[in-house]
Amino acid sequence: MEQVKVVLRDDEIPRRWYNIQADLPTPMSPPLHPGTGQPVKPEDLAPVFPMNLIEQEASSERWIDIPEPVLQKYALWRPTPLCRARNFEKLLDAPVKIYYKNEGYSPAGSHKPNTAIPQAYYNKEFGIKRLSTETGAGQWGSALSMACQMFGLECRVFMVRVSYEQKPYRRMMMNVWGAECIPSPSVRTAAGRKVLEEHPDSPGSLGIAISEAVEDAVTGKDARYSLGSVLNHVLLHQTVIGLEAKKQFEKIGEYPDVVLGCAGGGSNFAGISLPFVMDRIHGKQVRIVGAEPSSCPTLTRGPFGYDHGDLACMTPLLPMYTLGHDFVPAPIHAGGLRYHGMAPIVSHLLKENLIEARSYNQLETFDAGVKWARTEGFIPAPETTHAIAAVVEEAQRAKEEGKERTILFNWSGHGLVDLASYDAYLTGKLSQYELPEEEIERAKRTISRYPRL
Repeated sequence: MEQVKVVLRDDEIPRRWYNIQADLPTPMSPPLHPGTGQPVKPEDLAPVFPMNLIEQEASSERWIDIPEPVLQKYALWRPTPLCRARNFEKLLDAPVKIYYKNEGYSPAGSHKPNTAIPQAYYNKEFGIKRLSTETGAGQWGSALSMACQMFGLECRVFMVRVSYEQKPYRRMMMNVWGAECIPSPSVRTAAGRKVLEEHPDSPGSLGIAISEAVEDAVTGKDARYSLGSVLNHVLLHQTVIGLEAKKQFEKIGEYPDVVLGCAGGGSNFAGISLPFVMDRIHGKQVRIVGAEPSSCPTLTRGPFGYDHGDLACMTPLLPMYTLGHDFVPAPIHAGGLRYHGMAPIVSHLLKENLIEARSYNQLETFDAGVKWARTEGFIPAPETTHAIAAVVEEAQRAKEEGKERTILFNWSGHGLVDLASYDAYLTGKLSQYELPEEEIERAKRTISRYPRL
């Protein structure tokens, strides 16, 4: 029988996270205080995050130990299998081997618990009793709700309104795990009320939901904010994905020519890719590609500069590719990956030409997702289909060039509660939406008021 899965033992779960800041050829620009414009100090972040996570955010150590209680929770689903997509290979009929890291094995169905678990743990250790967060399609809100329940914390989730209405089952998952889920913008915060006064029918955005969650955290007793993407410590926790994948490739004596992942805020793309970026920095020939939606083309069309992570400008100014903190995705956009900015680490890597970025419209991503489901069986999350569309493009390129290629991508979650989006695609209700050029010009104007990089 041909090998389909490469499996690690439980005791082979990585015991340390990898911090790429130790290996960057050029250092990243620092985040700036939203009030003073000066580099952020640890004490500036103390009302928002516990100090043990702030230390990870600013760390330049290459390896950071994973606490034993976090490893015990990881062991519920980790290590995840490295799988060979042989049926999809046959469909594409190209000289490629396609491997994927199946992060849909987690209890929440996505890669998000890789950071939700440690964030809940570190907050609990710091004496925090409640976490407040935002979520778009719901993967992050679900994961943090589960993690908070595991460590005895309360959880409050502000969910982007359009997703709250389109994806009720993720809200139900949060409720099952004991969390309170609130459609955003809401009347619960000053930031939400301000938006509703100006735009009563606002579909919401992650920028708005972040403002609400941060405000809720800093004004609450024994509460802190938790973020599922973008920041350094979040990407750090996700590197368990790529570290496991490297071990699995060693077991079969192979190494990928190209590593792919979908890119929204940057967490799952960074999780699969950063350990391979380390190899690239040290001379290994490997290409690394982030796939994003053409309706939210942060990496491929957004300007690079300082911008806020939220609409109300409560967060620090981050050096990143951005569509502007006032960006609101079109409601027609069904594929997830809706955040206006990109993780500073991922942005820095693109700026330094250590990674590539491509965008795909939602018709080609859902087409790739349906083809995957009809060959490999698993129904991918709409976000994951962007990576699969990139796999299809890589396979076609290999076929045209007549070159064999080994492809690795992050299968970052299942789409079993995203079937309404698939239904919209299958019934012809989706369009090939591209972000208008005037939106890019608006983004440039938005960041022009901030310090230049």
